[in-house]
Amino acid sequence: METSIAVIVTAAGSSSRMGGIKKEYCRLPEQKKTLSGLTVLGAAVSAFRGFPHIHRLVITVPAEERGGEQTARACLPPEFLEASAHPTIRFVAGGKTRRASVHCGLSLLASDNPGFVLIHDGARPWVSRLLIERLIDAVQKHRAVLPLLPLTDTPKEVDDSGFVARHLKRNRVAAAQTPQAFAFPAILEAHERAAERERLSGVEYTDDAEIWSEFFGPVAFISGEPENRKITFPEDLS
Repeated sequence: METSIAVIVTAAGSSSRMGGIKKEYCRLPEQKKTLSGLTVLGAAVSAFRGFPHIHRLVITVPAEERGGEQTARACLPPEFLEASAHPTIRFVAGGKTRRASVHCGLSLLASDNPGFVLIHDGARPWVSRLLIERLIDAVQKHRAVLPLLPLTDTPKEVDDSGFVARHLKRNRVAAAQTPQAFAFPAILEAHERAAERERLSGVEYTDDAEIWSEFFGPVAFISGEPENRKITFPEDLS
C-alpha cells in the first residue's frame, strides 16, 4: 500500500455522564498491565503508533480553555510528542457536537490529503492493533468500513409516548464501534454536506458511518471486538 493514512481521535466531549470528570484524561486501572500508567486518551493514541502508513494523528480537544490542548498534551507520554514520533500528533479545538469536532479534525487534515482516515473515540482505550490492521485492509477495498458487534439482548424500537414501536430482529441489528475508516476526500465532503444540512434543517448526525451512508452510499463492516468497549460511566474504568 502506497497511500498514506491519518487518524482522528475524538476527545472534545464534556463527559457529562462521568460526574464532571473528563474520562479521556483519567488513568487506567493498574490491573490493565499492558496499558499500566497510561491515561484513557494515551492508551487510545498508543494503539496507532508504529504503523508505517499512519503518518498523522489529530486529537480533537474541548474548545474552551479548561481541558483544552495543554491538558490533553499532559495526558500523553512525552515520547508521543517528540518531533521524531510516528505518527506526528496535532491538536484541534472541537465543535459543539461530535460531528462538528470530527469535521474540525478532517479540515485540519485537508492540507495533508491522506488517502484514508480512521476516526476513533478517545474513550475507547482497549482497541487492538489487530482490529486496526483489519480495518486498514478493508477500507482499501470498500472505501468505508466500521466494526460491528452482534447484540446479545433483543432490541426494541420505542416511541415518544413510552411504548414499543417495533420488535427488531436481533440478527439484523448490531452495535457500532470505532475506529471507523473512510476514503479521506469523500468523508471530508460528506461532513461538509452534513454541516450544511444541519444548518438548514436542524438534523443531527451522531455517527460518521451514518454521514457516509447519507451522502455516498453503503458502508461495509467487519467483526468488532468485545474488549473494544467505550468508557461512558465511572464504573467502566474498573
